[in-house]
Amino acid sequence: MSGHQNPARLIVPPATPGAAAALTRRGVIAGLAGVAAGATVCRGRAAWAQTPVGLQLSWLHSVQFAGSYIALRNGWWRDAGLEVSLLQGGPNAPVEPPVVAGNALVGISAADYAAAAVAQGAPFRIIGVAMQKNPFVIASLPDNPIDTPADLPGKRIGMAVANTPVLQALCRLNDVDFAAIRIVPTQYSAQPLMAGEVDGLLCWETDLPVAMAMRGIAARTMLMADHGYALHSQTYIATTDSLTNRRKDLVALMAGEGRGWNAYRADTDAAADLTVEMFPDAGLDPATQRLQAERQVPLMFSGLTDAHGFGWWTDEGVQENIRTLSLLGRTVTPDLWDRSILEDVHAG
Repeated sequence: MSGHQNPARLIVPPATPGAAAALTRRGVIAGLAGVAAGATVCRGRAAWAQTPVGLQLSWLHSVQFAGSYIALRNGWWRDAGLEVSLLQGGPNAPVEPPVVAGNALVGISAADYAAAAVAQGAPFRIIGVAMQKNPFVIASLPDNPIDTPADLPGKRIGMAVANTPVLQALCRLNDVDFAAIRIVPTQYSAQPLMAGEVDGLLCWETDLPVAMAMRGIAARTMLMADHGYALHSQTYIATTDSLTNRRKDLVALMAGEGRGWNAYRADTDAAADLTVEMFPDAGLDPATQRLQAERQVPLMFSGLTDAHGFGWWTDEGVQENIRTLSLLGRTVTPDLWDRSILEDVHAG
């Protein structure tokens, strides 16, 4: 994997604006040279003036979270009075518990995970949507392409068995006979596709296809979001208590995120280089991080974010998510989404 949220995490758990700000590579990488990787930033103002805030990431450090790294490195949260700690996620570090416990003010989750947590009593609201398009794709090779859902019957699809509901939902959305598809349980690797053991892989646009590209293999990718699979990913979650009692901190945190991600968009190579610099022990390959950063842009930004700002969503999009979630076995209402923080962030 390229170090980001495990795609298996995107399904129901099995027991589961504006214009980008101008940014130079020097501006991204040079500032705050003494900041240790993953550490909090506090300079200029007295330490007592800063409000400690945790932002729980959904996976291991990588360019997937580079907008946050930019905001941290450039002191934009510090200037707003926050001392932000970026808390690394991973296979043994779920997002939701630290947010419930108050160790993190905000967590980066996904609509299906938030829905599952709410069903278990967690008082969550989605307050921002980083990925405007869900990153799940079916990756295939040019000589045996899978370009539309209609191409799936008769194909061998390599995937984690836990992600079966995802493929079932895609089929239902597109009137495809799921029983005509052969599911081949695989590890999260491009090798089965390259070896001809499967015809396609269920994966993220920004990882296995990138890994293949780094080996000179241009995979075909069918983005499931382009075929009705609407499921908000890389969503920001907060508790209802925080929405009531810590609105100022939430607005400041999300404003910094928006500023960081707009800067990322302006120079993805600089964002990738900063990521590698900040986390030298993470085993990140610079070229891979650069390509992943580039491919992440169209998933995160759209005409909607250009018009309304980073993290925005529409009521129509919520209804589409509710439909997809119902196919994944989750019943939610529009109340799961609360746009009031973004409305304050982007009011100016």
